[in-house]
Amino acid sequence: SFYEELLSHGVLEPLTAPVEGLAVQEGSRNYVAPQGISSIVKYYLKQSGADVFYEQQVTGISLRDGKWEVSRHTGPPEQFDIVIITIPVPQILQLQGDALNLINESQKQQLESASYSSRYALGLFYEAGTGIDVPWAAQYITDNPCVRFISIDNKKRNIESPETGPSVVVHTTVTFGSEHLDSDPAEVQQVILSHLERIVPSLPKPASIKCQKWRYSQVTKAVPNCPGKMILHTQPLLICGGDGFTRSNFDGCIESALSLAEAVKSHL
Repeated sequence: SFYEELLSHGVLEPLTAPVEGLAVQEGSRNYVAPQGISSIVKYYLKQSGADVFYEQQVTGISLRDGKWEVSRHTGPPEQFDIVIITIPVPQILQLQGDALNLINESQKQQLESASYSSRYALGLFYEAGTGIDVPWAAQYITDNPCVRFISIDNKKRNIESPETGPSVVVHTTVTFGSEHLDSDPAEVQQVILSHLERIVPSLPKPASIKCQKWRYSQVTKAVPNCPGKMILHTQPLLICGGDGFTRSNFDGCIESALSLAEAVKSHL
């Protein structure tokens, strides 16, 4: 039903562009979000009617007078009846305040056992009218120590137009990401570009480049014995979820969201 709704509103479309090296599993179907993956989140936020406040970095959670007091990087703390945490699991364990002292030792051990891969993503942005002459929209690379995936993103999303410049997205291998996690981003960018040049020598010079470190890329080991969620405290409710409790794909996110919603609903 989730896919049907997103497809009917044009938020998702079936993937039709050629992707070289894509491992096709029997019975699975692949989709693309023409306006980017964030368009799925924006669609659901709009449906919810919720007031969303962005750029609020949470630093700590503490119990105050039967409510959760949430501290943030800038601005005064605020109090809430229910707190739902969906950040990467290692970042849950880095939160300050007394919330983590209230959870039992076995839950802490479960959270500590979750693990993630790390990688870099590189974006190359071109002027409108630039031609990128390759026969594929995206390609998985198996024989390079640095580059794992390359996508001509507007081609993959099937939104090529003469008014919009093309963009290329590059993901590094997990091994490269972990080995260069604390390296200088400018140096990492140069290394990725040099490998990319060898793989696709015909790539034109981009107008701009963005290099992004992705410390928590994909879940390699989910929190054990907690499908979808973990209730850290009941009164008031403190609950965590996300792909760290399932797996890093859209289905995993939906499973966790349904599990969280059910827990919150039964608590109200």
